[in-house]
Amino acid sequence: MSELAHDAVRAEHLIEALPYILAYQGATIVIKFGGHAMLSESLQDGFAKDVTLLRLLGFKPVVVHGGGPGISRMLDRLSIGSRFVEGLRYTDPETLEVVEMVLSGSIGKDIAGRITRAGGLAVGLSGKDALLIEAKKAAGPKGPGGEELDVGLVGEPVAVNRKLLSHLGEGGFIPVIAPVGADREGGSWNINADTAAAAVAGALAARRLILLTDVEGVLDRDGKLLLELDREGIARLKAEGMVTGGMIPKLDCCLEALESGCSAASIIDGRVPHSLLLEIFTHRGCGTEVKLSGLGQGPKAPGKP
Repeated sequence: MSELAHDAVRAEHLIEALPYILAYQGATIVIKFGGHAMLSESLQDGFAKDVTLLRLLGFKPVVVHGGGPGISRMLDRLSIGSRFVEGLRYTDPETLEVVEMVLSGSIGKDIAGRITRAGGLAVGLSGKDALLIEAKKAAGPKGPGGEELDVGLVGEPVAVNRKLLSHLGEGGFIPVIAPVGADREGGSWNINADTAAAAVAGALAARRLILLTDVEGVLDRDGKLLLELDREGIARLKAEGMVTGGMIPKLDCCLEALESGCSAASIIDGRVPHSLLLEIFTHRGCGTEVKLSGLGQGPKAPGKP
């Protein structure tokens, strides 16, 4: 293929994006950034450019980030032991100090800096700033006898400061949120990043919640990507044991966001360069889109995210 033909193909891709650019003007998109994408310099820089492009095209992106591997490295460096309860890290006060230091002080500022260097205006925030994410103690996992197990200072969102995020969005800024919450008595809580992102998306009535993961999306029993899933389909996959482990809470977070006012949610592969743009600007997308009910036929329609 000639160089001119290659250019024509690239132009067609731009044209494919046009209806989505028009449909999303002024729309809020909440993106959970985590997993392998946070461990690769090239993927981090690519993500920063993608988010900057969304802002320049008239979108209002909000980033909520994780940072589990960074927390583990810092705990090891400080010789602080880790205790796990049914696979969940127990968060004691000493561990929470490290969580805050890594998420709010290191990772969040690094992501905001990358976006700013790419041409955006990013602001690194903690969920504690202006009570951005008000939280309470989260219910723990169930033990062998059905009893609730304590996981320490792990919280769940109860409210989100929409006014702060709206002011930042209207001012052209991109919020980058570390998932550490606070209560009105001054307590701090470690919050799962997917859970925090879902709460933010619901509170802002976002047009999209997009969770970047380390897998292609949700797969069927033959290993084929499922482009769409609704509540009924998710329940069926759970009952059949087709979704397990970390995918279950991700799907639950998507449903919670949709029930709270978010228009659509997707789980995509953050290991793929520019997967965020592929999901938003192409007819097929690149992951699994979650809906409350009523699966569509074939590719998503422009303006119907």
